[in-house]
Amino acid sequence: MLQLQFIRENKAQIIDALKKRNFDATAIVNEVVSLDEARRSLQVELDNTLASSNKLSKEIGQLFKSGERQKAEILREKSSQLKTSAETLKADLKEKETAVAELLYTIPNVPNDLVPAGNSEDDNEEVFRAGDIPVLHENAQPHWELAKKYDIIDFELGNKITGAGFPVYKGKGARLQRALIQYFLDKNTDAGYTEYQVPHLVNEASGYGTGQLPDKEGQMYHVTGDDLYLIPTAEVPVTNMFRGDMLKAEDLPICCTGYTPCFRREAGSYGAHVRGLNRLHQFDKVEIVRIERPEDSYAALDSMVEHVKEILEELKLPYRILRLCGGDLGFTSALTYDFEVFSTAQDRWLEISSVSNFETFQANRLKLRIKDKDGNKQLAHTLNGSALALPRVLAGIIENYQTEDGIEIPEVLRRYTGFDKIS
Repeated sequence: MLQLQFIRENKAQIIDALKKRNFDATAIVNEVVSLDEARRSLQVELDNTLASSNKLSKEIGQLFKSGERQKAEILREKSSQLKTSAETLKADLKEKETAVAELLYTIPNVPNDLVPAGNSEDDNEEVFRAGDIPVLHENAQPHWELAKKYDIIDFELGNKITGAGFPVYKGKGARLQRALIQYFLDKNTDAGYTEYQVPHLVNEASGYGTGQLPDKEGQMYHVTGDDLYLIPTAEVPVTNMFRGDMLKAEDLPICCTGYTPCFRREAGSYGAHVRGLNRLHQFDKVEIVRIERPEDSYAALDSMVEHVKEILEELKLPYRILRLCGGDLGFTSALTYDFEVFSTAQDRWLEISSVSNFETFQANRLKLRIKDKDGNKQLAHTLNGSALALPRVLAGIIENYQTEDGIEIPEVLRRYTGFDKIS
């Protein structure tokens, strides 16, 4: 979330910047500033009341020692009144703090200057494109038909076990899925990312820390009996490993990677565009997360983009990179680049990665700070990206590598799969 001091000092600029998101923050920002002024006044009053109470306590003690009990009792009555006033002020202060926090949680991150204006994904800006779109044979099919033909993914069986959006990978399909996970992890660790295995369930504090709560509460699976949430991405547990930490500036950057299944309710997602692997409730993803000094974070974002580009070029998949417009930008992000693979059989682009810089937005929620050698403290910058999400990468491989007599395996994956063709 945005810092209170930043809001107080840049109120007009924040309101103007958030217009790029088509978000009118005028009323909320003004209310936050007003509540915070009231909160600060209460804090001053409480501090003065407590100071007066402490002073009286010392005077009362001295009076009792000197035998002036009557004067001490008069002051004791006054001290009791001050303590009652202090408790009332504490309650009022807590109420104001809660109200400010609840409002802060509703304000999205301020977009970076590079974010283009726009209302929806149609207004995203293409910044890069690479790879040749293959010319498929006359009887080419979408991946869900190929999955059935070669018996590598069973959507109906997953529906039987759990429901729609929970596929079962079989035989060479399962091995190809495992190969992609291992390949992505190897690419990430070779690039300097430390691998972590993290929990697939998180508590409420973790959800608030990275911004999934309260913004995306309806999209997360909630285990009500234990008040835990199934993770929508490894970003949540990995970034929350550093919640509340004071990091040494010389230890940055911290670069993490991890594989997890991801769980998303995807409420309201229907239609032909979500068939097969295009949109799932459970899917696998390999994530990269970075903790950076503020002055280094945008260079880090560029390096993450280049890293994902290298993976897609090794897979020899046609792809493009989009800079998300304000209307399509995630709640917590200051700047996001989406990667899309072209599905030749579906004749459409499929999103397979998002790489984002959150600047201090998550770090403020996480209380994640940096201290330099001189003792100066500041909030860290956090970044994350998919490297990569598997379902649509798998869909792209199945469709773009199909031949009349089977599905070729990208050369870079063959040492992981142990086979070079599905037929």
